[in-house]
Amino acid sequence: MNTLQAIVLAIIEGITEFLPVSSTGHMIIASSFFGIAHDDFTKLFTIVIQLGAILSVVVLYFKRFFQTLDFYFKLLVAFIPAVVLGLLLSDFIDGLLENPVTVAVSLLLGGIILLKVDEWFNKPNDPEISTEITYAKALKIGLFQCLAMIPGVSRSGASIVGGMSQKLTRTSAAEFSFFLAVPTMLGATAKKCYDYYKDGFELSHDQVNLLIIGNIVAFIVALLAIKTFIGFLTKNGFKVFGYYRIIAGIVLLLIHFFIHPLTII
Repeated sequence: MNTLQAIVLAIIEGITEFLPVSSTGHMIIASSFFGIAHDDFTKLFTIVIQLGAILSVVVLYFKRFFQTLDFYFKLLVAFIPAVVLGLLLSDFIDGLLENPVTVAVSLLLGGIILLKVDEWFNKPNDPEISTEITYAKALKIGLFQCLAMIPGVSRSGASIVGGMSQKLTRTSAAEFSFFLAVPTMLGATAKKCYDYYKDGFELSHDQVNLLIIGNIVAFIVALLAIKTFIGFLTKNGFKVFGYYRIIAGIVLLLIHFFIHPLTII
């Protein structure tokens, strides 16, 4: 991986981390085009730079992070399913991360679902719609988030849809998804770094610099993306993202099967 590739991947991460389009999926596709998808450092890089994007949540919602213990316990409850399934399915997930076709199919199917999300769950006149997150709702949102272990299934998208399925407003569901990203990405980064060193790899000076650059770029881009996304989602819903995912999924499948297999680019 060179510096330009690191910057491009970080920009993709910053833009897509909080959009329901799958940041991991987009980075897998981009790294496949670069021909570095199978490199162990690339796999580490795409996980670790998510910390930069997540830090933007801490900065933008700094005051909101100082809440009651009850709020933190709810985050913990929502985080637990990802911990359990992540540990149990680690090898299976790593295998999926090497397959751009999985990403393309997930983008396509996820796009179809997003076209229907507002119709299914966005009912402002429903008397049960609220901004209150209970422990039961938090757990169910955490279970929805686990769907994002399949590359191409958006973590933010899955958890936002999970929140809306529990009668939360779009804004409340999106903000809880952002908060939940902090422990989830910290945990994912810690595990990936541990596995990297356990497998006998060590970071070179150049690789450390790439990680620093990647996190800084992802942080700056994500700052802009979060604010834009919340406003857009509140006004327009999910359909635009649904159409984008469907088009992206179809294009990637056509490229893979009729032009050049993405897995060996």
